[in-house]
Amino acid sequence: MRVALTIAGSDSSAGTGIQADLKTFAAHGVYGVCAVTAITAQNTAGVAASAPIAADLVDAQLEQIAGDLGVHAAKTGMLANAAIVEAVAGAVDDLEIPLLVVDPVIVASSGDPLLDDEGLLAMKNELMRRAHVVTPNIPEAEVLSGVRIRSDEDRREAARRIFELGPMHVLITGGHAPDNTIVDVLYDGSVFTSFATERVPGRATHGTGCTFSAALAAHLALGRALAEAIPLAQAYVAGAIRHAPGLGRGPGPLNHFWAGVAGKTGGVRREDM
Repeated sequence: MRVALTIAGSDSSAGTGIQADLKTFAAHGVYGVCAVTAITAQNTAGVAASAPIAADLVDAQLEQIAGDLGVHAAKTGMLANAAIVEAVAGAVDDLEIPLLVVDPVIVASSGDPLLDDEGLLAMKNELMRRAHVVTPNIPEAEVLSGVRIRSDEDRREAARRIFELGPMHVLITGGHAPDNTIVDVLYDGSVFTSFATERVPGRATHGTGCTFSAALAAHLALGRALAEAIPLAQAYVAGAIRHAPGLGRGPGPLNHFWAGVAGKTGGVRREDM
């Protein structure tokens, strides 16, 4: 069985972070493993409190997973501080963790900070160059690149600057743009490729970024190429929003099992969406 690893924070409402990632892996027929980086007390209205895990303990979790179960692809989420970012970057090299999807979680959708300034610098200097793909949304891409994104050309320039940090691919997601069609833009250092999908209306958006990057990691673990994985991940997230359970006072969580659990053929197929 294929194994996907999430390195992220715990969300007490189970809509984002470790919980969302593991549910996404399971929905795709991939065995999910995790290294917890932080504990948060949060719900759909916001983050009330958070505490990072010691970097040595994060590293120990990764060693135990890689040494016993193996990993076919991985993703990062909330990393909290520089010590954890540096520990994760070192473990990716030392443990030969492949196909790393870096979801650069900087602030929560509620505006609460999830990565400190030193951690952001370490992410740019240490983690990006180890990424198979980095998946910032538009606000995250602005922070990483220093480009204010107001046009398609702004987004392309931001992608170029993020690519200079060292990842193999940059995928700037378009959910924060005001358009009815969401366009995710992939850059590989020479070619821009756009992936468009219709926006699903509704307030169930808690954990969309985590779920999307986890779906990408699941498809990569299953052996799919990135260009094939992106539209599949888009369709999975759209279905999870469309079938959301309607919980919470704020932006609600997704229904990660809206299409059931994938069978032996592996993964949620596009025709199931």
